[in-house]
Amino acid sequence: MAVVQERLFPSRRDVLRIGGLMGLGVTLSDMLGKRAIAEGGSTFGRAKQVIMLFLHEGHPQQETFDPKPNGPEDVRGPFKAISTAVPGTQFCELLPGLATHAEKLAIVRSMTHANTNHVQACLPAQTGHKHPESVRSRGDFPPSETDFPPIGAVVQHLRRSQSSLPEWVRIGPLMRRSNGTTLHGQTPGFLGSGQASFAVDQKLLGDNVEIEALKKPAGLNDIRLTDRANLRRQFNLQTQKLQEFGETQRLSPYFEKAVALLASRETRAAFDLSQEPERLREAYGETEFGQRCLLARRLAEAGVPMVNVSYCHTPSGSWDTHSQNAKKMKESLAPTLDQSVSALLTDLDQRGMMDETLVVINAEFGRTPKINKNQGRDHWPFVYSLVLAGAGVQGSAVYGKSDKSAAYPMENPRDPADMAATIYHLLGVNPETRIYDAAQRPHSLVVGKPIVELLA
Repeated sequence: MAVVQERLFPSRRDVLRIGGLMGLGVTLSDMLGKRAIAEGGSTFGRAKQVIMLFLHEGHPQQETFDPKPNGPEDVRGPFKAISTAVPGTQFCELLPGLATHAEKLAIVRSMTHANTNHVQACLPAQTGHKHPESVRSRGDFPPSETDFPPIGAVVQHLRRSQSSLPEWVRIGPLMRRSNGTTLHGQTPGFLGSGQASFAVDQKLLGDNVEIEALKKPAGLNDIRLTDRANLRRQFNLQTQKLQEFGETQRLSPYFEKAVALLASRETRAAFDLSQEPERLREAYGETEFGQRCLLARRLAEAGVPMVNVSYCHTPSGSWDTHSQNAKKMKESLAPTLDQSVSALLTDLDQRGMMDETLVVINAEFGRTPKINKNQGRDHWPFVYSLVLAGAGVQGSAVYGKSDKSAAYPMENPRDPADMAATIYHLLGVNPETRIYDAAQRPHSLVVGKPIVELLA
């Protein structure tokens, strides 16, 4: 575990002191946040929960948050730009709901990198770290135990919560390419399997949805679960020497965490979508993405610090719009995004949760400025849009600028490493934090710079 003091590597006394404070319920984030606020950084640590919405395969910047109504005809597409609640800021007409929420949003129109490969580009999009140059020519290849871990795994690793709730939840399927390759940035990488997300990979539409991952084995009630956990601890006491070796010792705490999850009424209540009124479920939309957003709100409200929501393949297609981009955007992709995220922002606001909940809309890249012969848009990482809202974020903000074709940044280009640095800042993680791989080699967690212009 990386513990951060003024020195990069703390003394044993420092480690013991911080460990004791954590045992009393004072987290590392709390300590660092109080220090930063005392130094004048009022946005440091403002985010108690993060909901990351990932539009896998890339949303077209022109048909979402960076329309080009005066751009070249073969670039701007068939849709108009509309005014938003912020004078001078326009969105594509396909997002009328989000246009009314623009005063809550901070838009970055100058995100940029150079990797056009879905599988690889997802790593910096979810971790802030790129693959080494030596592997970028390989195309699609599966995630590795040496990958840099995503933000959710890092939060879970640093937080060490005593709550029965999971610290990192993934809602939606594990994102994969059509060839079966799992996208990078979803697995815990060198932090190890113990920091994997709690996955909700199932359909959420319908009444009385039961979360399959929380189903108990047949006949196993709460008392038996508790007994089994006690028996496991007693067994461990008798086998300490054996546990000094192999997987048994390494997995023991995660066994106990799994038992706590299954036995917890608090956990089951947080995941219970049937407790939401039907009108609210309808407001989020009768789509899987809409219900994922609603479940994410429930989990954030319960205190889960990190929730990842994927918006990937749907019955109507995907964001990988190599053909019929305008048709798919109009009929499915944009309306679903607009309704679901608008409902999420309204819901968070009405519950008084926006001050402590950060919402992020991101993807691995955008889409080509020029419309291809199949009326589609292809992969384009050279400029795309990022959206943030909530805890510590300055609403009504537009940062950066793309050129007239939405092809390249004209002002203030920003890398995914800067996005990650901004999120870690809002979470209250010291930028000098080091995390350690299985060989106990230190790695700098933050390699970018926070986008301070977006901070309230």
